[in-house]
Amino acid sequence: MSETPQTAFGGRRAVPLNNSNAEENDPPTVELQGLVPRSFNLQDYLNVTGVHLFKERWDTNKVDHHTDKYDNNNLIVRRGQSFYVQIDFNRPYNPRRDLFRVEYVIGRYPQENKGTYIPVPIVSELQSGKWGAKIVMRENKFVRLSIQSSPECIVGKFRMYIAVWTPYGILRTRRNPETDTYILFNPWCEEDAVYLDDDKEKEEYVLNDIGVIFYGDVNNIKSRSWSYGQFEDGILDACLYMMDRAQMDLSGRGNPIKVSRVGSAMVNSKDDDGVLVGSWDNIYANGVPPSAWTGSIDILLEYQSSKNPVHYGQCWVFAGVFNTFLRCLGIPARVITNYFSAHDNNANLQMDIFLEEDGNVNSKLTKDSVWNYHCWNEAWMTRPDLPVGFGGWQVVDSTPQENSDGMYRCGPASVQAIKHGHVCFQFDAPFVFAEVNSDLVYITAKKDGTHTVEAVDTTHVGKLIVTKQVGGDDMKDITDTYKFQEGQKEERLALETALMYGVKKPLNTEGVVKPRSDVDMDFEVENAVLGKDLKLTVTFQNNSPNSYTISAYLSGSITFYTGVSKEEFKKETFDVTLEPLSSKKKEVLVRAGEYMGQLLEQASLHFFVTARVNDTGDILAKQKSTVLTIPKVIIKVRGAKVVGSDMVVTVEFTNPLKETLQNVWIRLDGPGVTKPMRKMFREIRPNSTVQWEEVCRPWVSGPRKLIASMTSDSLRHVYGELDVQIQRQPSV
Repeated sequence: MSETPQTAFGGRRAVPLNNSNAEENDPPTVELQGLVPRSFNLQDYLNVTGVHLFKERWDTNKVDHHTDKYDNNNLIVRRGQSFYVQIDFNRPYNPRRDLFRVEYVIGRYPQENKGTYIPVPIVSELQSGKWGAKIVMRENKFVRLSIQSSPECIVGKFRMYIAVWTPYGILRTRRNPETDTYILFNPWCEEDAVYLDDDKEKEEYVLNDIGVIFYGDVNNIKSRSWSYGQFEDGILDACLYMMDRAQMDLSGRGNPIKVSRVGSAMVNSKDDDGVLVGSWDNIYANGVPPSAWTGSIDILLEYQSSKNPVHYGQCWVFAGVFNTFLRCLGIPARVITNYFSAHDNNANLQMDIFLEEDGNVNSKLTKDSVWNYHCWNEAWMTRPDLPVGFGGWQVVDSTPQENSDGMYRCGPASVQAIKHGHVCFQFDAPFVFAEVNSDLVYITAKKDGTHTVEAVDTTHVGKLIVTKQVGGDDMKDITDTYKFQEGQKEERLALETALMYGVKKPLNTEGVVKPRSDVDMDFEVENAVLGKDLKLTVTFQNNSPNSYTISAYLSGSITFYTGVSKEEFKKETFDVTLEPLSSKKKEVLVRAGEYMGQLLEQASLHFFVTARVNDTGDILAKQKSTVLTIPKVIIKVRGAKVVGSDMVVTVEFTNPLKETLQNVWIRLDGPGVTKPMRKMFREIRPNSTVQWEEVCRPWVSGPRKLIASMTSDSLRHVYGELDVQIQRQPSV
């Protein structure tokens, strides 16, 4: 079967690496052995005249395998489950004298022991867990087979051949792209490593092609729909191409642990020219701002066609594209958002925020950052490489944050292992544990070089961990799957377990925290609308019989959602005198003009208030973020909402700002309703409205969603969406 390699391999291996699904090597159509008599005539033996794969969307193969949604003309089946094939011969098949078998081949150097050449034997009964073909019908000149694949089979695109035995050798059908067969992971098969028993969860985590991604701030949670589009034309091939680009050996592509780990490296472009270039600096020249994307389809198709990384992505874009990759291949997956996510540079479970002696933040010393939120993925699989109990949901993260075994990737890390502090198990569990469990430590860096711990906040990081609920667009709180409630004995035990397994934690925060001050401080930021003034209220509470004077400093910054500050736009100092056992409020007005010129991708304002109780020297510190409310894109539909019928979609946006928006791009997407499209408007003047109309012809029935985004030079992260119910085509 194997092509004889031309290269010398120095005795290490007999054949080259087989790491490309796209590369091919056709086996010979005639393999004759020994002396062949002159009277030998190919026509005297069984000849294949046709192969039927029952691969239409309505055929039982695609319906039973839940692959009928793929916009793909080839047969797509899931491993470990039987499917039907019909073979036409030049004469009736006689089981006593005729011998044939089906062969599946993948890659250029197929080998049976690697699972890349699969000869499927004709058997009397199919056996669970094994390849086999059973004749279920024999009539005239055709036979119908029920073929079952192994639940551990390689996932990819196989070439199919029929081989017929003669006394002098093998006759094989020619290469026919029409019979190429995709084999995917199978969450419906109990023997598959990705088996998921709940039907509603399979519907959500494998078959739903539209999702909801949560972002914003823990006190102001926002959401946006995302078109995963895993069934759209070309997406399955793009996902297989990603593994080819990673030069992933074909023999490992049946293992969801390996596939998801390779995927987490390939979705970002660092070190392997993967799908997306990350950019967090608010400069998106020669590319698309991350907030402009409405889904994964354009990104993956552009990557496959250009063979170059696509510009640009941030965490929710990486997570959205990775979710498409996983669901497309059949691995159950969901997007997770962790609010106040620690990016702990040295995984010591401690986010050190250094303060000057006057209470201001020392940005030179403060290296760790707390992201307002961070999105990653969970993939569902067994973990035979770990002790029992650590299978199920696994964290996989494709945002390039830290190096793992020489590449920018993360996971799969068992969520159950993270919850219980078992961070010794692969892959990257200490980093994920730190993302949800770090302490926030405020340290004063004194002029004499000494450091004093002022306060420790053990509850700030990993405040809320959420995902989209099954069967709806609402938010589901899954914090308790990652961590025990603060203060529980189990929570302390999980932390001690993580420390035992080598997660570093400096001990200088234990017992050295100053006694609690007599004065408490908190502040609230009112919900703010883009382009409007907002108010901030600081409250001081004196719990003692003494009078105190307080010197306070308020800093307002424009921050990236990663917690990194771009520009300080507000500085204000004020003094407060507190009478015994009393409270006092101080209101600070933030004018729109102060922040509008500096706005970033996600319109997030970060406020930091530090105060010194002059009489005792105590330092009080609090920080909060607020995400501005941004206007929406309006989507309207008119006409029949029926498969195959024309329907008019109108996208509308009104500029609420006092300035003209330049270089405006509006994007529209809706899996099953319209292919992704976009339109440019040179400018939108203040308070004026632009409209864009497109005629769409839906091809998928049921509940669908239209998603739009607007991006411009000075305003981004503007979305709109509309739920539409598409009716089936009336039967004639």
